[in-house]
Order: sequence, then structure tokens, then C-alpha cells
Amino acid sequence: MTEPPDPQPVLTEDRPRGDVRAAVLLLHGGRSESREPVRARQPSVVRLRPFAGALRRAGAPLGLTVWRLRYAIRGWNGADESPLADVRSALAAVRARDPEVPIALVGYSMGGRSAIRVTGEAGAGEGVVAVAALAPWLTPSETPSMLAGRHVLLMHGTADTTTDPRATTAFAAALDGVAASVRHVPVPDDGHALLRHPFVWHREVTRFVLARTGLAVEWPPT
Repeated sequence: MTEPPDPQPVLTEDRPRGDVRAAVLLLHGGRSESREPVRARQPSVVRLRPFAGALRRAGAPLGLTVWRLRYAIRGWNGADESPLADVRSALAAVRARDPEVPIALVGYSMGGRSAIRVTGEAGAGEGVVAVAALAPWLTPSETPSMLAGRHVLLMHGTADTTTDPRATTAFAAALDGVAASVRHVPVPDDGHALLRHPFVWHREVTRFVLARTGLAVEWPPT
């Protein structure tokens, strides 16, 4: 019997019609431990589609290309740090497609953790100017120095019981004076699924990405 092929990451792009002036890469969530393949209809993947749509509608006329990565497998898996290899490869593809354009990362839950870790790696994080981490899964392995010189948006629902909003608040405070800028947005009464106040999440992320990649005027002022 033929062995099934190993699952592979999937990288998709919504490209504007005109010149590309900036790029954003969206990174979905996952599980602490899992070797299962990621499927397109899994909630953590679906959850970022409205963000991609909002970014495309607002950003395409300004030259923003919107990338989405689907990891090969669902889990972080301890020392294997499984998503990181997929994120590194995706960023390399983004840079190869449009060299030298500023890149923003938008990561949800495990994707937030992945965004922070890869941004902090020499070479792998090249070109990343901004990181938005939404309900991020943070551990002591994610340190403020990984985001030195970058613009950072941290958002967390105050009713989230899957990842810790208090850890996000503490991380935002620790980034002061390290990151180029830090915006921390607690979302009242929202949980890990980001469903109670979707407009708040989409608005904040879209404005952050456009401002911090230089496509639009800064909002809100710092």
C-alpha cells in the first residue's frame, strides 16, 4: 500500500492590479500538540479570512498584497516548533516575489507566537516592519528583544480563557522602549474566537497594517 504524502503548507496571495508597495502575511492558530494536517475549513484558518478581506479591500488600491499561510500540520509540538519552518519559507517567498517592500505579519493565537519568533530570527525576519499579534499564545520563549525596532499591535479579548490576556498586557509593557511603537488594545468581553466585536479587530488590524507599512497616514496618532 502506498504511503500517503506528507502534508505540505499552502501559501496563497491576493495581489493588487497595480504596483505592489507593501505586503502582509496572515498566520492562523493551531494546537499545542498535533500532527494532523491543517484543513482549509478548520476554525483557526477560517477565522482569518475576514481579516484578509478587510485588508484587501482597504489596501489593494494602495498597493498592498495580502498573503495567507496554511501550515502543514496543526500543532506547535514542543521543541519541533512545527509552524516556524512554514513561516520562514513563506516569508522567503514573499520577499522573492516583491523584494524590498515592507512586510507586516498578522498572527492569531499560535500564529502570533510564530510571528514574534520568526521576526526575531536573523535573516528570517528580514523586511518585517510590523507585527500584529491577536490573542497571542505567549510563553517565556517570546521575548521583547525579538520585536526590537518593529511596530507592534497587541490585541486580546478580556474574556479569553484559551490564551492569557494578562500575559499580553505584560508583554506590551515590556516592549516599551524596545519596539519602534506599541499599541495594546484589550477588547472588552471578547473571547478567543474574536466573534463578539469583529469590527473592532478588523478595523484595528487594517489601520495598523496600512499605517505601519507606509501606505496610509498613521492612525491612531502615538
